[in-house]
Amino acid sequence: MKQQVLQRNGTIISQALAGSGGATGMERSHSGVARKGAGVGSGDVELINLIKAFGTMRAVDDISLHIPGGEFFSLLGSSGCGKTTTLRMIAGFEQPSSGQILLDGVDMTGTPPHRRHVNTVFQNYALFPHLNVFDNVAFGLRRARIDPAQVRRRVGEALELVQLTAFEKRKPAQMSGGQQQRVALARALVLKPAVLLLDEPLGALDARLRKQLQVELKTLQQQVGITFIYVTHDQEEALTMSDRIAIMSNGHIEQVATPQEMYEAPATVFVADFLGVSNLMEATSLGLDARGHCRIKLGSFDLLAERGAAPGGNTKATIRPERVRLEPHGSAAGENRIPGMVERWVYLGNAVQLIVRLATGVTIQALMQNSGDEIPYAAGTPVQVHLPPAALRILTDTGVKLASEIAATE
Repeated sequence: MKQQVLQRNGTIISQALAGSGGATGMERSHSGVARKGAGVGSGDVELINLIKAFGTMRAVDDISLHIPGGEFFSLLGSSGCGKTTTLRMIAGFEQPSSGQILLDGVDMTGTPPHRRHVNTVFQNYALFPHLNVFDNVAFGLRRARIDPAQVRRRVGEALELVQLTAFEKRKPAQMSGGQQQRVALARALVLKPAVLLLDEPLGALDARLRKQLQVELKTLQQQVGITFIYVTHDQEEALTMSDRIAIMSNGHIEQVATPQEMYEAPATVFVADFLGVSNLMEATSLGLDARGHCRIKLGSFDLLAERGAAPGGNTKATIRPERVRLEPHGSAAGENRIPGMVERWVYLGNAVQLIVRLATGVTIQALMQNSGDEIPYAAGTPVQVHLPPAALRILTDTGVKLASEIAATE
């Protein structure tokens, strides 16, 4: 089948509508079930030394990545980091400058989009405005000449999956943004791809609806059991939905980990700064103690950091705001305690954010959960700041410009 391309508002709509599955040589009956001996792909994706250059600039710079079948995997990073270019290469919309893209062990690098067993959900959904919901979802099946009875059954199942059965006669313009997103998902899933690629599909929605659809999207992925590769710049989306996350910067992968590991154990200064809120502090490493934990000096204070290690010299230490403990001024001295003063606090509803200046001159944030009691720290209140050794981590600085530094210059 020739690739069908529709150019509308600058957006290419192709392989998701033209049908899928040809890349692996899989043959399908009119019922959509793989024929005996054809083999059903598991959705295992592997990128090997993948490079994409535009002139002298490398948008994707020699990345290697393995995504097992059935995983919800997110590519997370700021604009220009290479995440969308990576997704487009997996889809076949961009050709790599070098490297390989394997789907279930088969090299797809030179395979056109409509011959890959993947589908894409775009940020603007790319729905046909002149077709109703049913016909939008059925488009790819009809192009594949699936039996009309099977089209009706499979479209009905897809719409039931996304809870839009009652909306099949509506046009896209008659639906909300969240409903249009569900239509785009149904259209992609009805073709039963091995891998579903999602290019910031929640980006155009308001914050409340995004939170709702994050949960729905993860539930949907668990129901259908196929590989989801999700591109986003939104940290909360990645943490909420993903089985694993890859954080990208300047075409490189900084770290691949589960959401909990990524948040609790960032591998580099860039990851700690980009994901969530971190207190990054310049420190001097004094080496390891007998237990293998790192001793550091912060100003004139000697501290113990049980996470990470540095051989000696200048380094960076970090601790999350929710792990910082504030104690009354004059409390008994102890390990990893530094005098400080509350400069201000910000009421966040479910928590209170306190800005504290340490005796070293460094300003850090502490986060207190809202217990309903009166906030005990007014601006100017002297305190003792406890940085628990188990929460203090030494980080590797890869030299990448931090997101906070970029924001400060804009």
